[in-house]
Amino acid sequence: MARCTAPAQGHRTASGRAACPACGGGHGRYGAYSGYGSYRTSSYPSYSPPTSSGIGRSSVGSSGGSARPRWSRADSSVVYTPAEVQALTPIRRTVETRATAQPDLRDVFLCHAWDDRQGAAKELNDLLVAAGVKVWFSEKDLTLGVPMMRAIDKGLANSRIGLVLVTPALLVRLPKEGIADKELSALLARDQLIPIVHNTTYAKLRDVSPLLGSRSGLDTAEDSMAVVAAKIAELVAIEV
Repeated sequence: MARCTAPAQGHRTASGRAACPACGGGHGRYGAYSGYGSYRTSSYPSYSPPTSSGIGRSSVGSSGGSARPRWSRADSSVVYTPAEVQALTPIRRTVETRATAQPDLRDVFLCHAWDDRQGAAKELNDLLVAAGVKVWFSEKDLTLGVPMMRAIDKGLANSRIGLVLVTPALLVRLPKEGIADKELSALLARDQLIPIVHNTTYAKLRDVSPLLGSRSGLDTAEDSMAVVAAKIAELVAIEV
């Protein structure tokens, strides 16, 4: 059997390798390699460094990968980003705690601008109701003859969590300190609030309300309103 001459002659050059009876000509134990020039990094999978959420860019999804929260059903097709799971997990704990202590509460209180009551707010309410969520919504829960602020206070007190639909109309109204601003103040104080940004951005929200803008939530620029409603429905669902 031919013996490699590398210990004595070395293989620092192609000619030295070709002269070796064991390695030259593509034969022997090392014959599968044709020298250092044959090494291809492309034969190895590319590396994506971890993002701030700990998941590389190669993960499934467009916003830093995907994750399944503990409250999501095994057969659910709803996909969450790690950031959404992180933001919604404390809200889920609130839902579970309040559901145990006060099982008759509504699932959510929907805070919105008055101008959106027949548009985006109604669309979100209808999608949530269709998904089995019990919603306090001004268009159906404010009745004639009942003082508005008293009805809203009661709705806030009797809901497990709050949703605030952040739209261009809401951004206009918040600085005027109207009804929506009072609802929002109460929800922020309870630390049970999910912002849902629709047709605007978190950057614009931070310009108007830095406190609300600091909260993480959901965004219809990333998901349709129907998917947002599905995520809320999963979040507030409690097995009985």
